[in-house]
Amino acid sequence: MNRRKFLWQLSLATSGAFLAYSGFQNRALALSETGNLDSLRSFGFGELVPTAAKNTGETLLALPRGFQYNVIGKVKSRMGDGLVTPSAHDGMATFNVKNELRVIRNHEVSGGRVPKEAAGIGKSNHYDETAGGGTTTLVINPKTYEIERDFVSLSGTLINCAGGPTPWGSWITCEETTLGQSFRTLRDGRKVGGFAKPHGYCFEVSASANSNVTPVPLKAMGRFVHEAVAVDKKSGIVYLTEDYNPSGFYRFLPKRNKRLAEGGTLQILKIKNQDNFDTRKGQKTGMTYAATWATIDNPDPAEADMDEAAVFKQGRAKGAASFSRLEGCHADENGRIYFTSTSGGDNGGGQIWLYEAVNKDEGRLTLLFESPSREILDMPDNLCLRPKTDLLFVCEDSDYVGEGGTRDNFMRILTPQGKMANFIKNIAPGFETSEFAGSTFSKDGKVFFFNLQALGATFAVWGDWDKFKA
Repeated sequence: MNRRKFLWQLSLATSGAFLAYSGFQNRALALSETGNLDSLRSFGFGELVPTAAKNTGETLLALPRGFQYNVIGKVKSRMGDGLVTPSAHDGMATFNVKNELRVIRNHEVSGGRVPKEAAGIGKSNHYDETAGGGTTTLVINPKTYEIERDFVSLSGTLINCAGGPTPWGSWITCEETTLGQSFRTLRDGRKVGGFAKPHGYCFEVSASANSNVTPVPLKAMGRFVHEAVAVDKKSGIVYLTEDYNPSGFYRFLPKRNKRLAEGGTLQILKIKNQDNFDTRKGQKTGMTYAATWATIDNPDPAEADMDEAAVFKQGRAKGAASFSRLEGCHADENGRIYFTSTSGGDNGGGQIWLYEAVNKDEGRLTLLFESPSREILDMPDNLCLRPKTDLLFVCEDSDYVGEGGTRDNFMRILTPQGKMANFIKNIAPGFETSEFAGSTFSKDGKVFFFNLQALGATFAVWGDWDKFKA
């Protein structure tokens, strides 16, 4: 592709759109002209070397020299409330509660997608006692990065995948399913569903809670295959991703700031003057589109029991844009929203998008990065910025070898120059294909937490953060 054709394709944005992030655009242009993937690789923190955990001696990760880690909160370990740590560690966030460093952690427990007696992970106060998902809270020693105490903080939910922190000190956890009281028959003949209550909602968990909270489904925020949320601290708007294909990108306008349970309006993103725009293929890094929003008239449809796309179909009828499996979502200090399309792009290796509000009704959607090769980026999932930097830490969820993916899983870093750096590689024996999840930093940026989901373990990483080289 020659330069003129490439720039012409980049200009296929709607009226009022513009190209930002010249570093990203320049890298994409260099790749298109030379095919040299080295132009997209960053030195980062340096070569990754197998490293033993400081606290357990297990060699589970390859890290740059100058970094250390602890393994904490492993599945089946006994928690401070006497209960056993649930499995399937997923989305997380950190909080400062008085003098304590706290982490709230999701558990993406499906239970075979069928109800099970006494499945709730807490002692009581379940939303649905036949569902085995929820959240746990970990109180971390700020000097040793070990757990001081931990406990169940939400019980009786289902397939709690990701979520997001709020600026007012709580965690929104999201159910990645719309299973409910109805029964569905899968292609293999298995029946799923039949739960005591409908699922597919968001729930709010206070970071200051010291036991499992009373579960309140935030029904106005939609009943769909939820993944993650991000909150713009200035406006109070909540942005939501949907892990489905095709999926939508949503926002929730609360009636009252910080009071999500009081209801509000759910909307879905559209590309201005291009109804039903498909972002999944045919895009180029740097493309920017003018975006608007359409209101979802019924965010909690009864038909979601049988149809996971019931909410998205309402949006599509109004011209909503479609994405391929939206997962991670993160808000920066200026209210810009970063989110991932795990299987988006021409090779299915993933996309990283940025939404910036222009006014209360419109915004800009920019493709920051599309995987040109699974060796550079393979199916991005959760993501976060390191505080006071523009380094974007991205979890991989690959192991889709039959679909062109790799068996390796990395924690990558997207730089503002449009390059990718390798930060961590999963080398856990027997669990090498386990996805990274729950990436989050302490508020001071000194310690980085994440999970290996299949291994069922949380990690705390610290080291020389100042030696990064683009």
